[in-house]
Order: sequence, then C-alpha cells, then structure tokens
Amino acid sequence: MAHPGFFQRQAHARRNTSLLVLLFITAVAFITLAVALVGYFVTRSESSGLAFHRWLPSSHGLLTAVTVVLLIGLGSLLRWVDLAGGGSRVAKMVGARPVDPDTRDSDERKLRNIVEEMAIASGVPVPELYVMDQETGINAFVAGYTPGEAVMVVTHGAITQLSRDELQGVVAHEFSHIFNGDMRLNVRLIALLAGILMIGQIGGFLLRASFHRGHRVGRSRDGRAQAAMGIIGLALFVIGYVGVFFGRLIQAAVSRQREMLADASSVQFTRNPEGIAGALFKIGLKGGYLDTTSHASDMNHMCFGESARMKFTALLASHPPIDERINAIQPGMLARLRSRLRDTEPGADLYRSSGPAPAAGTSGFTGATPEILGPVSGKGARTSPLASGTEAPTKPARKFSDQVGTINRQSEDFALRFLSRLPATFRNLLYTRAGAVQLCYAMLISELSREQQVQRLTLLPPHPVLGSQPDLLKKLLPALKTIGDGVRFPALELAMPALRKLDPEEREGLITNVQKLVAADNRVSLFELALTSFLSRHLGAEADRVVPVRFKSYRPVIPALQRLLSLLARAGSPSQADAETLYREAMAGFMDTRNGSQPVLEKVTMRQLREALTALNGLSPLLKPAVIDACGHCITHDGKVETREYELMRLVADQMDCPMPPLTV
Repeated sequence: MAHPGFFQRQAHARRNTSLLVLLFITAVAFITLAVALVGYFVTRSESSGLAFHRWLPSSHGLLTAVTVVLLIGLGSLLRWVDLAGGGSRVAKMVGARPVDPDTRDSDERKLRNIVEEMAIASGVPVPELYVMDQETGINAFVAGYTPGEAVMVVTHGAITQLSRDELQGVVAHEFSHIFNGDMRLNVRLIALLAGILMIGQIGGFLLRASFHRGHRVGRSRDGRAQAAMGIIGLALFVIGYVGVFFGRLIQAAVSRQREMLADASSVQFTRNPEGIAGALFKIGLKGGYLDTTSHASDMNHMCFGESARMKFTALLASHPPIDERINAIQPGMLARLRSRLRDTEPGADLYRSSGPAPAAGTSGFTGATPEILGPVSGKGARTSPLASGTEAPTKPARKFSDQVGTINRQSEDFALRFLSRLPATFRNLLYTRAGAVQLCYAMLISELSREQQVQRLTLLPPHPVLGSQPDLLKKLLPALKTIGDGVRFPALELAMPALRKLDPEEREGLITNVQKLVAADNRVSLFELALTSFLSRHLGAEADRVVPVRFKSYRPVIPALQRLLSLLARAGSPSQADAETLYREAMAGFMDTRNGSQPVLEKVTMRQLREALTALNGLSPLLKPAVIDACGHCITHDGKVETREYELMRLVADQMDCPMPPLTV
C-alpha cells in the first residue's frame, strides 16, 4: 500500500478526532448509566417498587445522571485548561527542562543541530527543545496544538545513549507526528481520559474515607452510613477504572497505527532504516520507561516508545511490539541487529563503523552531500534561491502537494548548505531574544541606505529587548547581505525558539514594531507581507489556535482563488498575455475558464491576499492539494523560481498550514 501523503494523514487525524469524541460520549453515557444504577439501588426504598427505567427520569435519577456528566466534564475541562498552554505546558508537566539554544553541552548541541536540520529541510519553525534530565530511559515526544508552537521533549537517556543516526531517526519519527496532526489528538486524549478517570478517583476517595472514618467511629450508629459510603465508593472506583480501561484500549488502538506510520515516515525522511531501527533495538535492550514523572501513563500514547509499565500489555500497549516495529521497517533488520550485538565487544557501541563517528554537534543527513554545492542565490537571481547553483533548474516531476509534509534529498542538502554558510556570530545571535528580534528589523531595512535605516529605527520605542540595538544590527546586516535574500525565511525559522520566549506583551510589541517599519514607506512588498503574516501566525494571540474546516467544496472560495492565482500568474509572467494564459491554466481545476469570462485580476491588494489565504486555510485538508499545485504551476511553469516567487509561495504554504520543504527546482 502506498505511503499516505500529508493531506491524507491530516484528514485521517481529523477523522480520528471525531471518532475519539464519539467514543468519549459513548463512554460517558455508559458510565452515567452504571453510576445511575448504583444510585438506583442506594436510593430505592423497599416500598417504592419503581423499575430502573422509570426511576431514571425521576428527580433522583436525573440528579444522579447530571452530577456524573458534570463531574466527568469538569475533570476533562480542568485538564484541558491546564494544557491550554500548549506544548510547553505539557513539557513542564512532566518536569522537562528547556534546552538553552546556545547550550555548550555536546549531547544537547547534537540534538539541537539535528532538529534544526530537520526543521529547515521541512519548512517548519524550529521546535522548542526540552530534556528530561532525570530519565535514563530512551524516549521522546512532541506536544502542541499547531506545528508553529510545537515542542520536542527528549529524555537524557536518549541524547546520551543513542548515536547521531539513531537520534536522527527518533527526531524524524517525532517530526512525522508534527506533520500528521497527531499532537492535537494526543493532547485532547489526555484531557478526555482525565474526565473519565475522575469518577474512579472520587470512588477511591470515598472508599478511603469510609475506611479511615470507620476505624474512628467503631460500632456507632453511623456504621451503616460508613458501610454505604464504602460500597458506593467501591462501585464508583470499579466503574471509573473500567471506563479508564476501555479508554486506554481505544487510546492503544489509535496510537499503534500512528506509530507504525511515523516509523515509516522516519525512514522516508532520513533514508536510513538502521537509524530508527537501532534506536528501537536499544529501547528493547535498555527500556524507555519514564520513572520520575507521575504522568507516564497519561503520556504513553505520545511517546516514541512505551513510557509506562502496564498490566494487560498485549491489550493496552499504545505501541506495537519492538520486534514487530523493527521488522516492519525492513524485513530481516532485527536479525542483523541481534547479530551485530553478539559481535560487539563489551562496552563498545552497538554499531561499528568503518570510519570515525561524526563529532558531536556536527551536521549531516545520511546520504546527503557533505560539500557546499554552491552559493545560495540572492536578490535578482533567476534560479531558485535554494538551488545548488551547479545545475540548470528543471521543472520538478512530482506535484508540489506531494512535497508538503516531507523531507527530500534536495531540501536536506539545502539545510546543510544553509547552516554551514551562517557565520557563527550571526547564528549565535539568533539563539537570543534580543538577537532574534533585531533579525526581524534587519530583514526589513537591509536594502535601505544607512540614513534611511537610522530614520526607520527611530520609529521604534525604547525597550530593553524590542527597541533598536545598533550594536546587534551591525553584526546582523552584513551577514544578511552575504547569505542573500532567498534564505531570510530559514533564518527566521532558526530564530523561532528565541522569539517564542518573548512574553505575550513582548510578542504583541514586536508585531507592532514590524508593522511600523513596513508602513513607513506607505507600500507593502510581498516579503513584508510574508514576514508580518508569519509573525502574526506564529506569535500572535491566536498562534496556537487550530483552524477549523469551514469549506468542503471550492465554490465558496472561488473569489479567494481568483485573487491568489491572479497575483501568482502576474508574478510569474513577463507579459499580460502570458499572465492570462497562466491564470486560465491554474484556475482550470476549479472553474470553467474557456470562455474567458473571468480574466486575470489587474490588481490584488495585500489586504485582499491576506483575506484570501485566511479563507483558503478553512478548506478541508483533501481540497488543499489542488490549491498548492495550482500555485506551484504558476511559479514553476518556466522551470525557474525568482526570490519574490519563492517568498510568495512560502507565504501561501505557511498561511495554509502546509509545511513545505525549500523549493529546489
């Protein structure tokens, strides 16, 4: 069976969410009926004679049912609110420590470099990194509601016991969860199970209370009341944990399928099956349980491997058996790993290599070209700003939509070239809040004269972090001119962990300052629109908001498509006639353009473009590929991609929540 694409996986994740809600409602209904049955036997008098189906609509029955539903809802709501902080809140819940972007620890730098390479190669902001210092097991997970605010949590055992290839396989596995929309489902599952668990917790509390109080009151007249409390507590305890059992069963069934898919995606991204297979093999040998957090069972479905020891493992395990996962990656792989283990001397690493291992913190994908293939093109280049520069650009054989949510050889090569070309001072500044903020300003004023730069910066109010800092700008501006315009977005993605450390007021202030600089000349370029939209999307008040599906057909968004494709057709055509032809070709998949009744729009304002992208992001996931392909056709029809075309395509992909690798046509 073919590996499902990004949009198919997104649609499947949404269906899983709907299924999860349906199963949760079903579980709540059964738990409510079970508790009501207990209430029926407790409150029924010997003379009442009411049958259960008649007692349930009575005042006692309705009160019992409503109370149960409210308690379950309250438990889920409390956990939901607790996790409203997104991925960082989940990381702190399990006691993880944020990794300093400028860390000097060799293992943490190795992790940081791998994650940065993956993020740049896939076109998503670099996730914030956390390490669970006290966990010696090998495990990892990602958490968050959107890719833009995702965090990755890795155990200390993973970064110290895994080789670079193995750690890269684990990171690629977790990136697959980011692309597939699994993070939202995982966080919601924690909240829903918390509500079901509350009934069992209340039962346990009543059971303990009756036991301790019974010891104090002895054989008093309250003995019968204490016994009744104990019976009710026991019943609620059993009902609650039976509900949790089936909740875990549902959790396991959904998670197993996603874990196998993420394993396959890891191999696809890294082209190195031995990397992730070796990591799994070491988990089988050394374990991956989280022993220092009380939330291990809650996190089980989120982790790379099993995080909690459970009874009925065959039923409740949220991951397939290790041996099954390894053999699914490549038949015969498990036998080879066992053979290597037998041949490995005591104390040696699991794998022997014919050459020296890469130094900690160095970059490199398996099979990726180690050399810098050529300069990254800058403004005015006719080839893609991300092309190697050594070969003539050719039109890609694959559809643009097939590249969304993937990592390919060309994007890996670009990530390595980009990171190797960055001056050390420039890169280190991006790891600080002040440096990341000044980068945003520098990208807007880098093409101005010195006098104009000074004049623009006077628009910014004084602030220790958000204000203009000339000493930092002097280090950033020359580097920006050296690396070229085409890599401005990858640099911004590299700075995202530092920008996320701004508090809400500082984030709002940064966006306001950027808008002031953009409005200073009373015109908005495509890059300026892309930058402001990117910052608003990932740092604004609704950065972690999941955009719901609003449209299940193209008809309601035809005006938005006309505006977007008109702008792209004009950007990619030298003449009006060529723009008309290109526009009709791009719109042909959405409406009949043969009679020419809908010509290319002569003018599209930046506000109209922003509104169009907002509308298109409300499309069902399975409708988005055609939009991405139509946009891709406009900018690659001549086999070349200019910087402004790339930046426009980058804006479209980002605003439609479609992580796209760097364009390498």
